[in-house]
Amino acid sequence: MSELPLQGITVVALEQAVAAPVATCRLADAGARIIKLERETGDFARTYDTAANGQSAYFAWANRGKESLTVDIKNAEDVELIKRILSRSDAFIQNLSVGAAARVGLGSDALRKEFPHLITCDISGYGETGSYRDMKAYDLLIQAESGLVSISGSPGEYGRIGVSLVDISTGLTAALAINEALVARNRTGEGRAIKLSLFDVIEHEENGIGPDRVGLAHPSITPYGGFVSKDGVTIVISVQNDREWEAFTQDVLRRPELTTDPRYATNPVRMERRPEVDGLVQAFFGERSKEELVDLLKNARIAFGVVNEMPAFATHPHLRRTRFESETGSIDMPAHPDTERHVTDGTVRIPRLGEHSKQLRAEFSQALDESTKSVADRSVVDSKSPVT
Repeated sequence: MSELPLQGITVVALEQAVAAPVATCRLADAGARIIKLERETGDFARTYDTAANGQSAYFAWANRGKESLTVDIKNAEDVELIKRILSRSDAFIQNLSVGAAARVGLGSDALRKEFPHLITCDISGYGETGSYRDMKAYDLLIQAESGLVSISGSPGEYGRIGVSLVDISTGLTAALAINEALVARNRTGEGRAIKLSLFDVIEHEENGIGPDRVGLAHPSITPYGGFVSKDGVTIVISVQNDREWEAFTQDVLRRPELTTDPRYATNPVRMERRPEVDGLVQAFFGERSKEELVDLLKNARIAFGVVNEMPAFATHPHLRRTRFESETGSIDMPAHPDTERHVTDGTVRIPRLGEHSKQLRAEFSQALDESTKSVADRSVVDSKSPVT
């Protein structure tokens, strides 16, 4: 396997659940060494479910390629061990409750003073100040507090977005920020502090006005949404401009008179007659099979997608998978989104709890030798040091 861009970078992760593990998983995929610190009972995401060959699908998805070290952060000897590891590491990420890391001597401010080369990344729910700083914050709670659920789904009862969107977005933001800090440190030799909150990451706008919940429809464009075929398949279409409206009316609906009809010719007037426009599209779809409609839409180059239930998605022709090994056997998961990135060479695995504790405690049993080049020196002097 060719050298990965973050090969030689070491990241220590005092992490649990989803947000921070997603960040370090992306860094691991890029070649970084991830030392995952877990309590004796393990990251609680390990027990979310048993869908991945007896293991938690959440944990398997976000923790491949890491080393697991069990520690007690309330034990002074273990804290000293962590600091010895940090002295030889490039970054430290944690998503404990606000103040928890600082109370045991692992706060980012103190660590940055002790290890100026270190990049620290703290992930919280609402930030480290303000009246919400101590509130527990999980993905759904932030979806609610940020207003996200108020603009998502269909009219009526609220519903959560079906994936952990807030956690995933925060994890990807953290991975990007750490990469940016590595680039900066390569020039200056100095680390930096990164402080992210789930709430800040998912903010979009705050003008007090949000779109109505319109299900699969678009709040300001029509026809744009889900329409049901004769055989009961929902097909989502997107007609985003008048040129596409012309193609849709002439090559799909076969009603060219609608193209220039002043009641439908532009999106603003179509929106004024949305029930009527959507009704005529549904009437057309309801008389034809999925296969007929897909052929028409493809030939007219209209953007569309078929709503797949999960069993159908599992056989989707564009779904790529990668196989990873674990303590319960092989687990197949969606492949890395970069099709040129092959993150497993047969050695990348999902760690069992404490799998690497003995080796890591031995490796970092002694303080960093004074004669050893510091990480900060290496980051500037070594021209081969990875920076992205």
